[in-house]
Amino acid sequence: MDSPLTVFLTAITVSGPTFCWVLAGIFARRIGWLSESMVNAVSRFGFNWALPFLLFSSAAQLDLRDSGSIIILLAGTLATVVTVILSWGYASWRGFARASLGIFVQGAYRSNLAIVGVALCSAAFGESGLLLAALPIAVLTMLYNLLAVWILNATLGDHQSLTRLALGMIRNPLIIGIALGMLVATLRLPLPAPAVTLAGGISSFFLPLALMCIGGAMKLAQLRSGAALTWEATGWRLCAGPALAVTFGLLLGLRGEALGVLFMLLASPTAAASFVMVVAAGGSGSLAANIIVLTTLFSAVTVTAGFFLLSLAGLL
Repeated sequence: MDSPLTVFLTAITVSGPTFCWVLAGIFARRIGWLSESMVNAVSRFGFNWALPFLLFSSAAQLDLRDSGSIIILLAGTLATVVTVILSWGYASWRGFARASLGIFVQGAYRSNLAIVGVALCSAAFGESGLLLAALPIAVLTMLYNLLAVWILNATLGDHQSLTRLALGMIRNPLIIGIALGMLVATLRLPLPAPAVTLAGGISSFFLPLALMCIGGAMKLAQLRSGAALTWEATGWRLCAGPALAVTFGLLLGLRGEALGVLFMLLASPTAAASFVMVVAAGGSGSLAANIIVLTTLFSAVTVTAGFFLLSLAGLL
């Protein structure tokens, strides 16, 4: 068995590059190398084209006879639902205002699967990690949106129709990419070599740029208005959510790479989409933004620590 120091250095090697790109984005934005228009353009390109193609390539190479992705999905779903229930109960017990309760709960459960989660899985396990992550990302993305609409409807009174929600999910480029990839995998069609090469290029070169744009989009000054609620939501997102995911994963028999992928996906910071949905529902955008910024900053510590502890316990 490797020494604790060796295991810790391995954990740093896995998580360090991912979060260093985010910090590089913060620095580049502050010195003017990364403009808001550039951040927006790269983010749109990533969401509409680059990330959907990367997830399509991963899904197309899935072996649907392998139950690993399904068990990861099951554990992730259970962890998400339980996090929603427990965080709602906690927020009610703490006496948070109704208008803040839904923002707190969404910040607690909604992980940044498609960018940070993908980058972490790729850094830790390479192509095989992306293969295992594709199906859970697709289904959990849909679940996240369904839960967000229900939670914000209940707490902010934004009565978005289920038809509008369904159309939004059908048009989601990430879901389209994974669905097409699953179709290719089901038909057992070979993925052309240029497509595999392009996907590898996106993973190696575009993901770091996307991570820099996350850093470039962060507004650290907003943290000055942060309250206890922001810190508590951060604790739920970065500690409680991943702990529940790992617990369900272990109970369902996950070990090794599959457990690592589950942890990386559910230990990622709060997704930027939570801010968009809160603003659309008429809620406090600054509160939602604070949760995103704080979870992104501290996830570098919690992801490294979690990966270290799981490796030290011999579970990865």
